[in-house]
Amino acid sequence: MKDAAHASWLDRPWRLLIGEWVPAEDGRTFPVINPATGERLAEVPYAGAAEAGRAIESAQKAFPAWAARPAAERAGLLQRAADRLLADRERLARLLTAESGKPITEARGEIGYAAGFLQFAAEECKRIGGRTIPASSPSRRLLTLRQPIGVAAAITIWNFPAAAITRPVAPALAAGCTVVVKPDERTPLSAIAVCEALQESGLPPGVLNLVTGDAPAIGQAFLEHPAVGKINFTGSTEVGRYLMRHAADRVKRLTLELGGHAPFIVFDDADPEASVQAAVASKFRNAGQTCICANRIYIHERIFEPFAARFTELACALHAGDPQDETVRVGPLINKEGYEKVAHHVEDACSKGATVLCGGRRLTGGAFVGGFYFEPTVLTGVTDQMVIMQEETFGPVAPLLSFSGEADVIAAANATPYGLAAYCYTRNVSRVFRMAEQLRFGVGGINDPFPGTPQAPFGGWKASGIGKEGGQMGLESFLETKLVSWGV
Repeated sequence: MKDAAHASWLDRPWRLLIGEWVPAEDGRTFPVINPATGERLAEVPYAGAAEAGRAIESAQKAFPAWAARPAAERAGLLQRAADRLLADRERLARLLTAESGKPITEARGEIGYAAGFLQFAAEECKRIGGRTIPASSPSRRLLTLRQPIGVAAAITIWNFPAAAITRPVAPALAAGCTVVVKPDERTPLSAIAVCEALQESGLPPGVLNLVTGDAPAIGQAFLEHPAVGKINFTGSTEVGRYLMRHAADRVKRLTLELGGHAPFIVFDDADPEASVQAAVASKFRNAGQTCICANRIYIHERIFEPFAARFTELACALHAGDPQDETVRVGPLINKEGYEKVAHHVEDACSKGATVLCGGRRLTGGAFVGGFYFEPTVLTGVTDQMVIMQEETFGPVAPLLSFSGEADVIAAANATPYGLAAYCYTRNVSRVFRMAEQLRFGVGGINDPFPGTPQAPFGGWKASGIGKEGGQMGLESFLETKLVSWGV
């Protein structure tokens, strides 16, 4: 719901950033919808291939001067942008909640998370350097230079509409690249706000560009334009495969953060309350709409019944409703398609023998009118033949399964084409190392339900993606290494 604190700001004109803030060439727009109410929040320019091409050319023109700019100056600009986000946290969080449905308490945390990527990049860009290498001849000297790849393109997802922008943009700018961003059409407003903060912090025209609208056309322009040296994409595995196939035609570098199906494993020696609280927090964060949410919760058979009872108690007590309400912990699903997928997973599981311990239905009437709310749901009696065990649900549904042995649960956890995140709760130190080493996932949370942080690499294995974002590895992905052999 639009409240008086930010309604006028939402009603402002929204623009593309192509060197400067401009409308779409033909004036077309598309609506941004509040998933909590179904109301229109704003109209945003509907751009296509032509605007994407102009944005790439704007970035290409700005690249030489930006790449030559001293690292200390780039660092100062990134830090100023981080400070702006933090100073404006409340307004930005309210905007983020309005367009994504993320509970306001989580939205405030995301603004801090988004600022963290800018802060880390500001600190790390001053440390970019090459090496000297011992030569095989007294008349030669060998050294390496680290240089930016050129124009970078980023295609981001809706469920972290602010942090998904700064995670690729901050290291790209720190490396000396110029950037074109295409945010998800469901949540472009936070992306525009983040780009405004960077512009207002002194970013030269053309260094950062933003286009909203026709995703296939814009993505194709990123693939085809020879000036684009790298594409960062967060989204579905299907689209990731498409980008990989077509990026090969021009040998473009890719970083892909794709789908997941995270196992959450609880052993019988785990702290009972800490583990169940963590499982609930991981599963129902943003109504289960994060890439690393717990999707399959494996509980040792000796503690299954008390764990399931306590988990169900906590899940049933979660307050669902208007995400702008400070007490709400479960907001709406992003849209009708998101709701239908969740409903299908629950219906399929129940038709094949699963038992619903709580939830299982759409929330309607009263405060839920117009929104796509689904009750926090807990299932038992789940088997591998159910869709919920094969596909990422992206909703507030928790399947609980029991296991008896360590080897068996490792095999079950790894029996998926995905490999983004996995979790394990245990107080056995030896088991900690075994689980960390044997789970085939790019991110591991050992007694930690929220393993993502700006200073650490983040990315999946197998069908969950290639490359890393965040940390030093995220910055290095925007750099080329050049060998210089010097005769003296």
